[in-house]
Amino acid sequence: MSTRQVSDSNDPVIESRDQLIAPMIKGEKPRERWRIGTEHEKLVFKRSDHHAPSYDEPGGIRDLLLALKDFGWKEVLEGGNVIAMSGSDGAVSLEPAGQLELSGAPLDNLHQTCDETGRHLDQVKAIGERTGTAFLGLGMWPDKARADLPIMPKGRYEIMLRHMPRVGNLGLDMMLRTCTIQVNLDYGSEADMVQKFRTSLALQPLATALFANSPFTDGKPNGFLSYRSHIWTDTDPHRTGMLGFVFEDGFGYDRYVEYMLDVPMYFVFRDGKYIDAAGQSFRDFLKGELPALPGELPTESDWVDHLSTAFPEVRLKSFLEMRGADGGPWSRICALPALWVGLLYDQGALDAAWDLVKDWDMDGREALRAAVPKLGLDAPLPGGGTLRDIAGQVLDISRSGLSARGRINGVGDNETGFLAPLDEVVRSGKVPAQVLLDKYHGEWGGDLSRVYEEAF
Repeated sequence: MSTRQVSDSNDPVIESRDQLIAPMIKGEKPRERWRIGTEHEKLVFKRSDHHAPSYDEPGGIRDLLLALKDFGWKEVLEGGNVIAMSGSDGAVSLEPAGQLELSGAPLDNLHQTCDETGRHLDQVKAIGERTGTAFLGLGMWPDKARADLPIMPKGRYEIMLRHMPRVGNLGLDMMLRTCTIQVNLDYGSEADMVQKFRTSLALQPLATALFANSPFTDGKPNGFLSYRSHIWTDTDPHRTGMLGFVFEDGFGYDRYVEYMLDVPMYFVFRDGKYIDAAGQSFRDFLKGELPALPGELPTESDWVDHLSTAFPEVRLKSFLEMRGADGGPWSRICALPALWVGLLYDQGALDAAWDLVKDWDMDGREALRAAVPKLGLDAPLPGGGTLRDIAGQVLDISRSGLSARGRINGVGDNETGFLAPLDEVVRSGKVPAQVLLDKYHGEWGGDLSRVYEEAF
């Protein structure tokens, strides 16, 4: 989740609708400036007993963050607590229960992305050797109840933790027990944004299936392949889902603004602190009628903050965020941006991918989204067949897009090799969760503590 660092007293007040659309317009870039921003979270545990470390225990999350100073990272503070570290590779931040996230820098190619990921994992693993800490690449804690998990000292999390039970049954699980991989990608124009949004939203269930990696809850199989994905279906219906309006005629920046104005607020950030505005209306804020700040008008930064509080399967800010994948190990971290860069950053590949999904109706898209957490690649497609039937074709389209990009590393390889973990999923017919379940029922003999052997 986003880490706000400063409050700007010179922040312009919003006086026109143009200012609400401006972040999306500012995101438009020529193709040569399109970049790849990869985010990945991992579960943190103590080697001695597998507990999730608290923020301030010796060798806990605070110590882990501060140890990154040895690698040139700088502290980001909130209320006197270090909540993130910033550096040339982006930002390392803490999620609500201490999950550790790298929000990577915007990079030109996947070779750079994978180098960045490798540097980060080398650094945190070196720190883990000193602190007795290790990291697990899964979509959800396999054996921890909510009560087993610490809460990090971050203002927006306090507000969200209070609000989540009012609007859904699983929002606290989303915050405390899950991990994801995401990639942020650019667009060249409003029309380009629309095509990329529609294509990636329709195909997001395929990413969920290919990366499904959360089959355990409370120490036993939960009946799902991606329980993390299922959690989002009962988190908060006002800010999640498949956004049917994206596929309607006339969709563009203005329609997304309308959607965001209907998303209830969480907070307002003032003077370094988060003010609780959970459930209140940004439309009221624009009229100076926000109960949390009566008489005050929102600033442009308030709007940017608000854009970060919706969690649909694909999210628009000044870039598009792909949000469908479970957390996973190092190889699959690089595979997610490879999949989407190949599909969205070459026009021929984008057109081919859209042709695959353009005739699906909204009921079919919703049914696919609802089925994929349990069924994975066996989830039924709109119009017949299953995701398994198109998975290889989608990977081939992505591969063609990556090949056309022609980003070559120092030994002459293009970016297509980063799809290899996904090719293996399609070849074997088993998503990561099914591989884990085979181990649980086979060589692990039902001993889920063996999952910690899967640590980075």
